[in-house]
Amino acid sequence: MRIAFMGTPPFAVPTLAALHAAGHDVAAVYTQPPRPAQRGKKLQKSPVQAWAEEHGLPVRTPRSLKGEEAQAAFAALDLDVAVVAAYGLILPQAILDSPREGCLNVHGSVLPRWRGAAPVQRAILAGDTETGVTIMQMDAGLDTGAMRLVETTPTGRKSAGVLTDELAEMGALMMRRVLSDLHAFPPMPQPDEGATYATKIDKSEARLDFLTSAVQVERQVRAFNPAPGAFFELEGERYKILAAEIVHPSEAVAGAAPGVTLDDALVIACNPGAIRATRIQRQGKPAMDAAELLRGRAIAAGTRLA
Repeated sequence: MRIAFMGTPPFAVPTLAALHAAGHDVAAVYTQPPRPAQRGKKLQKSPVQAWAEEHGLPVRTPRSLKGEEAQAAFAALDLDVAVVAAYGLILPQAILDSPREGCLNVHGSVLPRWRGAAPVQRAILAGDTETGVTIMQMDAGLDTGAMRLVETTPTGRKSAGVLTDELAEMGALMMRRVLSDLHAFPPMPQPDEGATYATKIDKSEARLDFLTSAVQVERQVRAFNPAPGAFFELEGERYKILAAEIVHPSEAVAGAAPGVTLDDALVIACNPGAIRATRIQRQGKPAMDAAELLRGRAIAAGTRLA
């Protein structure tokens, strides 16, 4: 099929790679323009742009698709279908209508649950036992289009990073199957019941809230790993907890003040329960096991973390 691919972050790369390997005619790859990155603020290409250029695919980086010129350039591609995976731009109706088979999206949830920008993180924070991928026929709504294929996977104790990578590989295989025979995967309307919205993650949400239960704090740790990183502050310095485990009730101290360390091994009281930080990153330092950090920076029992 003659396709345009539209995506930006690492999540999108496996789908582009799968469609290229399947022999589809990738007429153009659309991705977000290079952005300033890291301390030097040097412009950095998106992962999708880097992969596409490495494999000789034509790349377009418009800042918007709302203008007539951008829409005419898209229409001129004469596409069978457009494949979208975490592109980051809203597609106007003229873009949605241009390909003969419309636009198909790889969405990282089991729709209609977790429509929106951050489905993986919201699923973890909500304690969902499973999530998955939906291949969706796009319409003008926010992830409201008809579904062509849905598959699920357990969330387990996976971090957002691990789960996102898993869903990216799932989505790539699913999209490849759908495009191999579109008529075998007819669009099915989404049910209205059970729809929720995965609002974009605000950095303020990553501050660990020890006034909540140990279960919820541990979910925060997984949901915000690798970014933005669940953190506490101590003496004006930020520490990101990258992995943690819930402490057995018999190991927690009943009535301990939330946010106070219960021993010198970074067991922290919650409300109720406690967590033990197992991997941590001190501000400006590399990530390491908590035991390694504590050998160089002791945090005694009774220390209050903010």
